Formats: sequence, C-alpha cells, structure tokens
Amino acid sequence: MIIGLTGGIASGKSTAARYLSELGAHVIDADVLGHRAYEPGTGAFRAVVAAFGDDIVSPEGQIDRKALGGKVFGKPEVLKRLTDIVWPEIRRLAEAEMAVAQAREPGGVVVLEAAVLFEAGWEAVVDEVWVVVVEPEVAVQRAMSRDGVDAETVQRRISAQLSNEERKARAHVVIDNAADEAAMNAQLDSQWRRISGENAA
Repeated sequence: MIIGLTGGIASGKSTAARYLSELGAHVIDADVLGHRAYEPGTGAFRAVVAAFGDDIVSPEGQIDRKALGGKVFGKPEVLKRLTDIVWPEIRRLAEAEMAVAQAREPGGVVVLEAAVLFEAGWEAVVDEVWVVVVEPEVAVQRAMSRDGVDAETVQRRISAQLSNEERKARAHVVIDNAADEAAMNAQLDSQWRRISGENAA
C-alpha cells in the first residue's frame, strides 16, 4: 500500500508523516530526495547547470539553491524548466526507495510525503492520496510562529499553491488539522486501521 501524503504550507503534513512513521509506515520525504537530486555528479545536476549556468555552482561544487532560486522566483516558465528536470528525478529516486521498502516488508505501508504531489503528477505512483488541510488563516498564524516570517510572505506562498478545495477534490482521504495534534492523530489512527485491515485481508 503506497500513500501519497500532501498538503499546503503549515498544514501539518510533516507532523502527520512523523506520526504515520510511528505507526509503522516507511516514510519517503520528497524534500530529502529533492536535495539528493541536486547532488554533484548526477544527471539532474548536470542538466540544471546546463540550463541555468555555471554561476549557480558554489565554490564547493554544490548547486547554490539561493542563486538558483533567484533565477526562477516569480517566473513560472523558467521554474517549469527547472521542475521538468528535477521532478522526474525525484520520482525515480522515490520509486527506487519504494521498491526497496516493499521488498523488505511485503504488504507494508509506504508513505510518500510530497508538497507538490499533484503539481508533479505523482498520483500515478501511489494507491491513495491523503491530504492534510487547515484553513488559510490558521496556516498563516502557524507559519509565522514556526518560520518567523510575516503574514504577507506566508499569504503569498499560500496563494501560489493549490487551494484546499482543489486538493480535497483530488484526494481519497482528507485529514482536517483545524484542531490540535491529538485530533489529527485520531483521524490518522482511523485511516491506519482501515488500510491495515485491507493489507491483512
């Protein structure tokens, strides 16, 4: 069973992933794979440097994410050039890790935690999509206290993402994180029991 776990900024997606890991899921973090995709010597590294220039490579030979970000920020067509290189590589790394996890524990649950699950088209590699949602005004408050950024910055990032309604329309399971962590965990427990029963059947 492969679960795709997604959600907007400060929705609680990473907290949900951590709890699912405690329940026994093998969690694959797309953000971590994203960093691996940029490692020197990889095909994606060479493709990104070829597309965006040698000036995005730091003196240590790594891709300078800040310099690269400066080239793509606010430019959707340029950002697409980058994601067209990086997203397929992250998917390849994720599928490789899924195969290892399933070989190690046949019938186990794998969770792919990915903020861009829908945007990257990764629904195709999962059995169910679970979306963690929280109202935008709550997300703003949580992100401000967590990241130390102002409301306007958070609101801009939220506006650039899919809306809760868009995510919910494409999800199999919606986890509402409006209350506290215990309330979210209770919902995850319920879904875990359901899929564990399916896996055992």
